[in-house]
Amino acid sequence: MSKAELLGAIAGLNRGILASPGDRKRVAALTTDVEALNPTPDPLAAADKLAGDWRLIYTSSQALLALDRSPIVKLGHIYQCIRPQQHRIYNIAEIYGVPLLEGVISVLARFEPLTQQRLQVYFERSIVGFRQWLNYYSPSQFIPQLQSRRPLLALDVPLNDNEQQGWLDITYLDDDLRIARGNEGSLFILSRV
Repeated sequence: MSKAELLGAIAGLNRGILASPGDRKRVAALTTDVEALNPTPDPLAAADKLAGDWRLIYTSSQALLALDRSPIVKLGHIYQCIRPQQHRIYNIAEIYGVPLLEGVISVLARFEPLTQQRLQVYFERSIVGFRQWLNYYSPSQFIPQLQSRRPLLALDVPLNDNEQQGWLDITYLDDDLRIARGNEGSLFILSRV
């Protein structure tokens, strides 16, 4: 099995929203095959490959996919932006629908490496706001605003990182594809932006 087969299998699944049980089973099998070919067995030591903005192209996470079930708004792109030098992760989900309801949901976290593949993730802050009030255009433009710690015109909620934490295994990493598995059993497949 190849990376191209995996990408072909997920191409029409709208990040997993349209995946049938059979689709999910096929993607899981193809993913396992691709993970066996991981060219970067120590992704945390490959900061140049790991760093950057990644767009989610498939997930089995029902919590993420549930964001698309509202009749008023729909889930747009989802990004995970990793800054290894600062040990930071920025999760950003774009929400679309009625023009005044277009928004952004962002969760900021710090991480600590536990093994060559596993990150312990501590969620620190959640931000929900309207795109126009946040002047949001892209993750790369938005992250400096988040890093500045300036007040935002949004619901900005600090999280207790002792209670809000999990882990993430990076099971495949090359120049343009990253596969990760989370502590709740979810699969995440991301492409570099």
